Amino acid sequence: MASPSDHADRADRADRTDRAVRAPLTERVEELLAGDGPLPIVAAGDPALRRGTEPFDGQLEPALLARFIEALRVTMHAAPGVGLAAPQVGVELRIAVIEDPAPVPEEVRLARGRVPQPFRVLVNPWYEPVGTARAAFFEGCLSVPGWQAVVARHSQVRLRAQDEAGRAVDEVFTGWPARIVQHETDHLDGMLYLDRAELRSLSSNQAMAERWAQPTPDAAAAALGFPLPMP
Repeated sequence: MASPSDHADRADRADRTDRAVRAPLTERVEELLAGDGPLPIVAAGDPALRRGTEPFDGQLEPALLARFIEALRVTMHAAPGVGLAAPQVGVELRIAVIEDPAPVPEEVRLARGRVPQPFRVLVNPWYEPVGTARAAFFEGCLSVPGWQAVVARHSQVRLRAQDEAGRAVDEVFTGWPARIVQHETDHLDGMLYLDRAELRSLSSNQAMAERWAQPTPDAAAAALGFPLPMP
């Protein structure tokens, strides 16, 4: 049986070890934030996108976390995009941000269920499908610039997470917001949208603008020969 002093020594050593393990991550985030403007987004092929993430449990002090979240927001806006996950800037923490002003025509809004989403911080998110309905649409990724592909995803998901202040999030997302949640959470698990895509649908941004700008991918499916989920 250990003496109280032994317990204190072990606790002190564990605390020092924990700080030593966390220091490189803190230093990397500080280095990222030292520059001006948006953070650099890593592209497909970078191992940072495939390693997955560790749950956030205070690795960044509150002030540094707030600065990192603001940098993710600035970077997402500048790209521009509607979501950004920490691995996309080379940080292996289970944190993502989303925001979608949804500046789309009414026919697109109705077809895709794309409605405005306020800025949200998702800490340690995970989701589960609600029902069995799936919807397929073209989507892209800031880490795969210049390309889009059709991905069939759950039409509705239940998200559980925390926000930046540690408050619990338990919310159901539908339509395009559900797609954003799934896309960003996949990033935290080391997945890219291409892992789930119909690869025959893969199209350059130019082809998208010239051929497949319709609200749904039905015409692309018929012309390129890939299946769509049954309604």
